[in-house]
Amino acid sequence: MIVVRGGGLGRRLLAALALVLATAALTAWLVAGAVGPYIFHDHLIYQGTRTSEEAVAHAEAAFRTASGLALSIALGTAVVAALTVSLVLTRRIGTSLAALTSAARQVAGGRYEARVPTPNMGREFEELVDAFNQMAARLASSERLRHRLLADVAHEVRTPVATLSAYLEGLEDGIKELTPETVALLRAQGTRLTKLSADLAAVTRAESGELQLSMVETSPAEVLRLAHLAGRDRAAAAGVDLGLDEPASALPPIVIDPDRIAQVLGNLVDNALRHTPAGGRVTLAAARVQDGVALTVEDTGGGIAAEHLPHIFERFYRADTARDRHSGGSGIGLAITKAIVEAHGGSVRAESPGRGRGSRFVVTLPLSAPKRTAR
Repeated sequence: MIVVRGGGLGRRLLAALALVLATAALTAWLVAGAVGPYIFHDHLIYQGTRTSEEAVAHAEAAFRTASGLALSIALGTAVVAALTVSLVLTRRIGTSLAALTSAARQVAGGRYEARVPTPNMGREFEELVDAFNQMAARLASSERLRHRLLADVAHEVRTPVATLSAYLEGLEDGIKELTPETVALLRAQGTRLTKLSADLAAVTRAESGELQLSMVETSPAEVLRLAHLAGRDRAAAAGVDLGLDEPASALPPIVIDPDRIAQVLGNLVDNALRHTPAGGRVTLAAARVQDGVALTVEDTGGGIAAEHLPHIFERFYRADTARDRHSGGSGIGLAITKAIVEAHGGSVRAESPGRGRGSRFVVTLPLSAPKRTAR
């Protein structure tokens, strides 16, 4: 290869130009050293020279001839070298751009598995290729998520719609009567559809950065106390003990949107209650951590297998599909939780020793508000 390896495209082009100039200079020096003296000598011994004026004239002619020939050969060689280097660079750049264009067309056509090989054409090209490959990978992941999302939405909607249709047909045909139980069932199915629609809208707003936050300085202990009060009745109905562990020492205040964080803790408590059998326990706690304050919701329920932990905050992901649908979960609550917490500049994670050994959700919130709370 004529150009040097490493560095950016600009350095490679400069190296190519320097190579052309070096070739021209070397050629001129070689030609001047090999051809010039011979022509110069031939003119000096030109027959018929009788006076010093004639000798000087022929010496000048010899110099002009030798210099002109040397420069002509040097320039010709430099042009050939320049064309060769330009051809090599053009082909390499053209090949790299052709590969990128081909992959871009494949991605535009829906083939998101397309990737561009490393071109070895400098830092700029490598950064462009890396960005393109990352974009293609994200698009592929988004496409898989979209297909799964559509399938899950269709599944979630199918059951209540089928129930509503069946009962309405029964009422029209006179098979069913409009009893209070029927009204309650129809209302429950309508509520389920409404909740699914609201959850989808909420997680979409949160993930797109359109979530509006009203940030105020709040005591973590007060946040836990309110979450405990809000969940007591649901826990009692499920036969689960909802406990509150008071912090051993005073915690620093956190800057949050209290309503949104109440929604986060409410989702986590509801999730824990759904997966904790009667007689179990769900515990709320808070502690000071290096990054801020950690709010935890821990249960003694069914636990989570290790392979499910990285995915449980994804939309509609269920570690136990049958159990979750039977218990009424839409599969969106944890996705909403993650989006709200991240909008606060915090993080949320799930921990579990394994199936049948309970689980623990940890929400870490910074002490100060994020620089940008809304878009």
